Amino acid sequence: MLFADLSLRLEAGECVELRGPNGSGKTTLIRTLAGLLPMHGQVLASSVIAYLGHTNGLAGPLSPLENLRWYLGISGHAVNDEPIHAALRRLQIGGLFRQSIERLSAGQQRRVALARLLIGAAPVWLLDEPYTALDASGIVCVDGLLREHMLAGGCALVASHSPVTVATRMVELTGERVPA
Repeated sequence: MLFADLSLRLEAGECVELRGPNGSGKTTLIRTLAGLLPMHGQVLASSVIAYLGHTNGLAGPLSPLENLRWYLGISGHAVNDEPIHAALRRLQIGGLFRQSIERLSAGQQRRVALARLLIGAAPVWLLDEPYTALDASGIVCVDGLLREHMLAGGCALVASHSPVTVATRMVELTGERVPA
């Protein structure tokens, strides 16, 4: 058993940094909260959750535009290109919206994955290593997105090995397993 008697509350307007060594359970916790892993207990969420894993979850042959259209469709949103174009411009990859994902750099692919946060309108963000493959301007961009999200009343749980400079508090996982 990795966690026992775990209680975590995210409030509107806050960003919680989830820290811990490799193997401490950061990804497992984020994926469990996102409903991707089975658990004993419950997650109480009063709003829609957006999840961004440490992998991008993009289809390589498709373009950023096609990937984001698909995401909107499966998440129940109306498929509208204008918010997609605005998100891609905001993440500094607007001119690449028709290139296939596999032709983009790792950092550009990460920016496309991050664009899902802007078009999905979820108040709760669960982010696993959002700074992966990003250059300095990409990191500043993510921090800006988090800051704006908090100011708009959203909240975020961010697992990262890099400091989350906009975090309002930090939770440390030790990596010690709880006896089953």
